[in-house]
This record gives sequence, C-alpha cells and structure tokens, in this order.
Amino acid sequence: MPTSPANEEPPPAADPSTSHTDDTQGPSAPTTEAAEVVALRDELARTQDRYRRALADLDNYRKRTERDGERRVGEARHALLRDWLEAVDSVERALRLEPGDPGLAAVLEQMDAILARNGVHRLDAAGARFDPERHEAIAVLPAVDAPDYTVLEVARSGFALGDGEILRPAQVVVARRAAGDG
Repeated sequence: MPTSPANEEPPPAADPSTSHTDDTQGPSAPTTEAAEVVALRDELARTQDRYRRALADLDNYRKRTERDGERRVGEARHALLRDWLEAVDSVERALRLEPGDPGLAAVLEQMDAILARNGVHRLDAAGARFDPERHEAIAVLPAVDAPDYTVLEVARSGFALGDGEILRPAQVVVARRAAGDG
C-alpha cells in the first residue's frame, strides 16, 4: 500500500553507542542539530515576546475599559444630579411665591438632604466676592453700600461636589461702584 509523508513513521533514531562513523553523515549532522536548536530557541524567544506583549495589551485594555466605565458612571451621575437640580430650582421658585409654605420648605429640605448624601453642597454666594469659576453674573447693579464685585443677590443657586468640582455655577447679581464713587 502506498504511503504518504503524513502517515509515514520517522526512521528510528540511531543509537550513538552502536553507530558507525560513515562519510555520508560526516560533520554536517551536528551542525544541523545545532542550527535546529538555535532556530527553536529563536522561535521560543519570539513566542515568549508575543505572549508578553499580548499580556501587556490585555492589561492595558482592562485598565482602559475600567477608566471608560468610571468616566461613564461619573457622566451619568452628573447628568442625574443636574436633572435633580432643576427640580430643586422649581421648588425654590415655588417657595419664593409662597414664602411661608411649610410643605414646600419640607420638600426643599429633603431634596437638600438627598443632595448632601450624594456629596453635593450649595455654593455660598450672597455677600461673597464674585468668582467667575463659581458664579455666573446675570446682572450688574450700581451699589453705594457694597464693595465692587460683591454678590448682591442669588437668582439661581449654584452647586458643587464635595471635591470642589462645580456642578453648576450660581446665577448672581453683582455690585459695581459707579465711576465717580470712591
């Protein structure tokens, strides 16, 4: 039956103790084995290098996806908090219309407590010096009894996270001395 190279058995290895030296094998056989060993070592080194690179790529991918996940969670949290601030604004406006309403005051207090549990606090504004990082000036009024750039009134509260990150600047009215005042 004919055989193919795929199902042929390799010839048995020669036992070095019984082999005879012939001129047909000569000095080229050990050189071929040494070359094979060198080639296999090179291939092993390349494989190990590819393996290390693949591990590093996987580690970088994991770190990147973790950072992206944290960023997305942070963005979603900020969006939710900003939406919540719109509800706070509505309750504050309603409370300005009905200053003595205990129900609205209780709702606003509860909303502030929820914000505080999430690390959000109001920015101090009235009476403070205008800070463009924390305040958005919506009007400037001449003032005789207040220093320049003092916040006279808060039109819309500003809020920051516990770490100082501004969620939303306060909309304020700012005092400005007339040019002739000293």
